[in-house]
Parts: sequence; structure tokens; C-alpha cells
Amino acid sequence: MVERLDAAVRELAGTDTLAFGGVGFAGTVLPETEAYFEVERQLDAHPERARRKVDWLLAHGSPAGRAYAATLLGRVDPAAARAAWEALRGSEAEFVTFAGCIMGRTKLGEYANTQLNRPEGGS
Repeated sequence: MVERLDAAVRELAGTDTLAFGGVGFAGTVLPETEAYFEVERQLDAHPERARRKVDWLLAHGSPAGRAYAATLLGRVDPAAARAAWEALRGSEAEFVTFAGCIMGRTKLGEYANTQLNRPEGGS
């Protein structure tokens, strides 16, 4: 289990793509999306160990990896997620986004602002 968590965090740390579901016309699930789901499962099964990994990802991940980390924090600690999004607001770093078959690019700071302005307060 530790190996799967570590592998998933490594995948997220290096990715330049943010996608929470299938992408493209075929609905292909990307490796980073599978990694996100694995960390999500580990947060349920082994919350302390997985939380340490999410905190590391937030500090050391790629821009997309940091967005994944802040999103994951929202599952277990909404206040920490909000603080993470606040800290990411000024970032000019860019990453690729997918919403179904629509591919785009966004700045981490813009994505953070969007999350902070969601009705549930950014998670």
C-alpha cells in the first residue's frame, strides 16, 4: 500500500495536466487521474500517512500537482485546503486542464481563485 501511495504521489508531483475524469472523445482516464484517485483512496484508508504525502505534494509538486494536493486537502481538512488555495493565488505557473474533451491551459493562481470563489469555499 505504501508503494502505491508513493507511486501515485510521484506521478502527481511531476504532471503538467489536471483532469478529474475521462478525457477526449474516448473518455480515457489519464495516469495522473488514476494517481489522484489512488491518493484519495489512501486518504480514506490511511489518513495520517496519506496526509503527510499530500502536504509534501503541496510543497514540492508541479503546478498541476499542487492543484491536485489542494483539492485532496479539501476532502479531509477544508480549512487547510482554503489556506492552500490562498497561498497558490499569486502563482503564474501554468498547467494543462481537461474538462471532458475540452483541453485548455490555466495559471495556478487563476485556478486557485476559482476554487476560492466556489460556494463551498474552495475545496
